[in-house]
Amino acid sequence: MRYPVAMLQIPVAFKDQSHDDAPASRRFRTLFISDVHLGTRGCQANLFLTFLRDHDADVIYLVGDIVDGWRMRSSWYWPQAHNDVVQKILRKARKGARIVYIPGNHDEFLRDYYGTHFGGIEVAETAIHESADGKKFLVLHGDVFDVIVRNARWLAYFGDWAYDFAIFANRYFNWIRRRLGLTYWSLSKWAKHKVKNAVNFIGEFEQAVALEARKQNVEGVICGHIHHATIHDLYGTRYMNCGDWVESCTALAEHYDGTFELLTWTIPEANLSPVSAAPAKGVPVPA
Repeated sequence: MRYPVAMLQIPVAFKDQSHDDAPASRRFRTLFISDVHLGTRGCQANLFLTFLRDHDADVIYLVGDIVDGWRMRSSWYWPQAHNDVVQKILRKARKGARIVYIPGNHDEFLRDYYGTHFGGIEVAETAIHESADGKKFLVLHGDVFDVIVRNARWLAYFGDWAYDFAIFANRYFNWIRRRLGLTYWSLSKWAKHKVKNAVNFIGEFEQAVALEARKQNVEGVICGHIHHATIHDLYGTRYMNCGDWVESCTALAEHYDGTFELLTWTIPEANLSPVSAAPAKGVPVPA
């Protein structure tokens, strides 16, 4: 599958700028963020906001599903923290960061605006990112390689509802676990890794996206969509997935020497309540 429309070529040369107050150790050449799902109760908006305050980059890719239009069509949920996230991103653009927004299936309403700018944010179908060491990577959300989203829309909506319910139930389940002195346990992640069909789906998705990177004659691909943060070379090319900001709270970062790493941003378990998993302050954890 080719993408002749709205394909961005991101230049190699960058300046090491301080757009916010992020310490030098948390300033990167590029940040890739996906699947924030603003507009849903499962979104870790406060936690994501602390990440944005403590991390900065010359270029920030928003790799789809930043806003959840699916959920907001059925019920409106937009607390102040979600608005603060939008304002923080716009502020980074005003301070000089290049922001590239690649819509996903949940924010597909933005796909009518490829090639336009909103508040300094570029909207594109896909992009070709060139790393500091000259390697090129295809950047896309990835839903076009999801056969359920493409061919069984109703099933995709049902799966989205089931996932939201699992996140909701998981909060109360883990609140009880903490009362018993037990550690956090993710129901949705357990299901993904234990159910054979889910494991097969992840593998097939990664393989299909990696194949597209080879067709595009690039070194690898950077995507989101399946909420499964990872970096590997299992399918003959570099595959990098940003993860999400519903459970894993991860982002992909490129250093100024062209190396990539996954960043995980989490919180002490004691700060979590059964109705809110988004306290005021986060702490970095090595990925």
